[in-house]
Amino acid sequence: MLNKIRKTALLAFGLLAIVSCTKEIDDLRPINQATADEIFNDPASYQSFLAKIYAGLAISGQQGPAGNPDISGLDEGFSNYLRLYWKVQELTTDEAIIGWNDGTIKDLHYQNWTAGNEFIGTMYSRVLYQTSLCNEFIRQTTDAKLDERGVDGDLRAQIQTYRAEARFMRALSYYHALDLYRNVPFTTENDIVGAILPTQTNADDLFAYIESELIAIDSDLIAARQNQYARADKAAAWMLLAKLYLNAEVYIGENRYNDARIQVEKVIGAGYTLEPNYEHLFLADNDQSNEIIFPIAFDGLYTQAFGGMTFLCHAPVGGDMSPADFGVNGGWAGVRTTSSFVEKFPGMANSSDGRELFFTQGQSLEINDVSDFQDGYAIAKYKNVDRNGNPGSDPSGDFPDTDFPMFRLADAYLMYAEAVLRGGGGDVGTAVGYINLLRERAYGNSSANISAGNLNLDFIINERARELYWECHRRTDLVRFNQFTSNGVWPWKGNVPSGTTTASFRDVFPIPTSDLSANPNLQQNPGY
Repeated sequence: MLNKIRKTALLAFGLLAIVSCTKEIDDLRPINQATADEIFNDPASYQSFLAKIYAGLAISGQQGPAGNPDISGLDEGFSNYLRLYWKVQELTTDEAIIGWNDGTIKDLHYQNWTAGNEFIGTMYSRVLYQTSLCNEFIRQTTDAKLDERGVDGDLRAQIQTYRAEARFMRALSYYHALDLYRNVPFTTENDIVGAILPTQTNADDLFAYIESELIAIDSDLIAARQNQYARADKAAAWMLLAKLYLNAEVYIGENRYNDARIQVEKVIGAGYTLEPNYEHLFLADNDQSNEIIFPIAFDGLYTQAFGGMTFLCHAPVGGDMSPADFGVNGGWAGVRTTSSFVEKFPGMANSSDGRELFFTQGQSLEINDVSDFQDGYAIAKYKNVDRNGNPGSDPSGDFPDTDFPMFRLADAYLMYAEAVLRGGGGDVGTAVGYINLLRERAYGNSSANISAGNLNLDFIINERARELYWECHRRTDLVRFNQFTSNGVWPWKGNVPSGTTTASFRDVFPIPTSDLSANPNLQQNPGY
């Protein structure tokens, strides 16, 4: 399975998947039932289809790096799941700003997007396309289907595990839908493909569904740290459930911090350990780290796409930066950070905090011209070199081996501390101990350790920024702390150089205009 996720082009499963921004998003169409049954006569098809589901977070089509895309409506490189998710989670915040003029991309940081924003709309399409893939796999692996095909023995047992993983992946994408859009069209394996216009769910029902799915699959997932790399296990599901509970007050107005703590305690107790060197978490051989709980896997030879980690290793490189230092053949001179984020590190670019990975040579701290890459400090976090400085496997220098750490132990430590502070039970001393493990790694000693008196929510939101920046957490964190729109200011927010507040309805993204036109069952989110 590792080879099918990382080391193949993932083309084996013969589904015709058509998603358009101008028609029903959840339109996943098997060629026909006979063809599906024919394909699944080959036992390897189950692995191949599951591999396609995992790869759906990393690649953008059936050919790569371009050609035969999964969805239409936006350039294939721009339409990659991780690349889009990173943009809506990071470009909308103080952690990142982009100088490019592609379409409405600058509106993300300006927080003046509309329901016609193509990046928000394509993220919506990508999320629902991914849930469609999962629905189809689950639809094709029922007991009745396996009986019809005479599947038994070890393969049947393996398929039960695969099925649980597909349900996890569906829950992950529906979690993203809940967090970003709240009220989305909703389908499961029980819906007839192509025959209906899906009804719109709401935050309460979608929350309950994700929760029930993650609880239900626990017994069928492989034990924590026992599955093959980049496949979901029990700990990945516990982590996702903990995130759901940590944000429950935002999503459904309900305090579930005790439940969040319980789940994150299970993750912490599963045997993961902190990577001794923070920078090693973001290099081409970060698959060797025991800190990463669930990654999106990339391979320079076999997962070639202009989104995802290709974007994160190229787009932050420009100006006086040497592309060779980052294991790439050139920089795209696009993304950097704001002074508001830089100031979160004591001493800013001269901080003793080892997590401070700013490139400042030739760069100004303040941004006078958003289009000028050298306005604003660059971030030197993601690199396509291993810990010995060797470049990744792709000799062209285009496509990295660096994996994206979606869930890792440091986040679990921070989540535990936050849940304790928010009244979720647990122990303050334990929380302080977890935080100090992160700070000892960051500073190389105990000089910056904190005490219980220093541990408060203001500290947590800033420590999460210092530890987890550019890892797709910031927007969700700022919304949870009520600092994303009406109570937060940073440079160029609101398209004002010094920044300004924005309307709170922007805590949730709009349903795309194109889907509202195509599906009369949908209603727009408030404010749009």
